[in-house]
Amino acid sequence: MTSPTAIALTGFIGWTLALLILMELLRGGLAVLKRIPTNEFKPDNSNLSPFMQRLARAHANCVEGLPLFGGLLLLALATDQTSITDSLAFPLLAARVAQSSLHLYSLSIPVVNVRIWMFCHSASYRRLLVGSASDRVDRRTVKVLAPTQN
Repeated sequence: MTSPTAIALTGFIGWTLALLILMELLRGGLAVLKRIPTNEFKPDNSNLSPFMQRLARAHANCVEGLPLFGGLLLLALATDQTSITDSLAFPLLAARVAQSSLHLYSLSIPVVNVRIWMFCHSASYRRLLVGSASDRVDRRTVKVLAPTQN
């Protein structure tokens, strides 16, 4: 059975790629329809619609969060410590997807407030993951890494 940690890591990567694919499909459509020359796209989509600008920011947020989130989950998988991350992996993924989706939906004050709330949730989940990991250090690993005394 695949662990929730592995599923959540795959989901986070998949979500990040889905946002990128959506952005590139929309950009491609604009280029094919000759609404904007292909050499005039800006990385932040600042010369495109507000939705496209929000899409670029939502994707950038995922890319920025992936090293920490992905690194923690990958470390748990590599060290067979998924018992630390399994319980929080899905809530963290759900908070990330919800925050990105709300980012795409609107910049209204109530929606931005909910996005901030989702960010705080994902940040607190990350803190719990890091705290749990540091509390549950495998003592055998510490012994292996410690210099031997003769």
